[in-house]
Amino acid sequence: MKKYLVNVNGTDYEITLEALKEGEDFAPKAAPAKEEAPKAAAPAGGTSVTAPMPGNILDVKVAQGQMVAAGQTLVILEAMKMENEIQAPVDGTVASINVTKGSTVESGAVLVVLS
Repeated sequence: MKKYLVNVNGTDYEITLEALKEGEDFAPKAAPAKEEAPKAAAPAGGTSVTAPMPGNILDVKVAQGQMVAAGQTLVILEAMKMENEIQAPVDGTVASINVTKGSTVESGAVLVVLS
């Protein structure tokens, strides 16, 4: 292995390079697995309301235990500089809220569970 000093946009980086042997193919090392936050499952008979896309939670419009009607806004999700109202798909009671204002979510993350 040989060490080199590389300058990228005015910043110096020390790197180490390893020469491959004749006929040897490069085999990258596996990246460490990303740990995902466990997704909350809906209780038996419950309905999970999930994020349709990744984004930031701008506001949570409901509280745990609150009764909601189908079509009522539960969460405001900002994605691609647009505010998206995430609405209740069915009438029910908010069993759990799995996000907070300011949090970031991935597509498919459970936002709210209705029972």
